[in-house]
Amino acid sequence: MLAQFGAILAAVRSVVERLLGNRFRAIAGMAAAALSLGGCLPTAPLVGADPADPNVPVAGVSYRSGIAPYTSMRPTAPSGWKEQNQSVTPAPRTGQ
Repeated sequence: MLAQFGAILAAVRSVVERLLGNRFRAIAGMAAAALSLGGCLPTAPLVGADPADPNVPVAGVSYRSGIAPYTSMRPTAPSGWKEQNQSVTPAPRTGQ
């Protein structure tokens, strides 16, 4: 099984090398160089005030609760369905 897998990889490699030749190595080398040198680039300058400066005016800090509109929805004691239906039925119209 491993011998077959190795033979398949060798065949694929030979076809790729024949099609791409040295271009593949050059592209892989350029990609490796770009990745390794990418961290050496200078960072963009800060726009605005320096965040480390304690004299810079900032907006005030306020507190807003994340659960302020919360109302408890705990279950209540069961009641009869007739009483619940009568409490929500509309009043009868007069004159009919």
